[in-house]
Amino acid sequence: MSDTDDGDRAEIGVIGGSGFYRLLDDHRTAEVGTPFGAPSGAVSLGTVAGRRVAFIPRHGSDHALPPHRINYRANLWALRSLGVRQILAPCAVGSLRGELGPGSIVVPDQLVDRTSGRVQTFYDVGAVHASFADPYCADGRAAALRAAAEAGEAAHDGGTMVVVEGPRFSTRAESRWFTAAGWSLVNMTGHPEAVLARELALCYTSLALVTDLDAGVGAEDSVEQEAVFEVFARNTERMRALVLGTVALLPEKEKRSCGCATALDGLPLPFPLP
Repeated sequence: MSDTDDGDRAEIGVIGGSGFYRLLDDHRTAEVGTPFGAPSGAVSLGTVAGRRVAFIPRHGSDHALPPHRINYRANLWALRSLGVRQILAPCAVGSLRGELGPGSIVVPDQLVDRTSGRVQTFYDVGAVHASFADPYCADGRAAALRAAAEAGEAAHDGGTMVVVEGPRFSTRAESRWFTAAGWSLVNMTGHPEAVLARELALCYTSLALVTDLDAGVGAEDSVEQEAVFEVFARNTERMRALVLGTVALLPEKEKRSCGCATALDGLPLPFPLP
């Protein structure tokens, strides 16, 4: 449910991560309620390249919500209830690869869940098993990589993001373990966000900005919050430009050809989708 009117509709959603609290210059805000409680904050709605966009700051407008306290279900439900069918998710990540230094932009193609205790499904009743072999939208990834190329950004195509519980950073041993497993990035918020999007038949594309080399990668320095936020702050406008450029290149929601739109076809859902 929500108290929005028919003018508060959008087709593309953006969930902004650490340091990414603003996307739209000209916007209105709407308070949106859901069966799962309130989302992280008021939803900002505006127009980008002729496309209606809804923006939610993942951690709240004042960064009050740590990764394990974010109401991921409410955020995704609120966006879908406004008409959103495609989501871009800019986020800060640590790098597990020496060649992916601070400031690198990565469009990952795989995800590993190392969180614990988080609610990660809408389907608490009934046997609903959504396919999640490819967690990110192929069309969304292609649009992001094209937008980066058009902007002169050397975005890295692909990579596995391991999502940890947080809010602490990894130990050196954990970081070396993740590296040995062949993973590329470490993050605290990409799950359950991605799977909840799939359970609502939403396209979901992660846009990852590397803020640091994780503790076990090369240097003996540890990861510090202040340094992470400082790197993201320096690159916020780059990420904002990438998000806006990707919005313009996403297919219209009625013309989606990826598997995300049909991910729930044939499954017995226990409730109607918003």
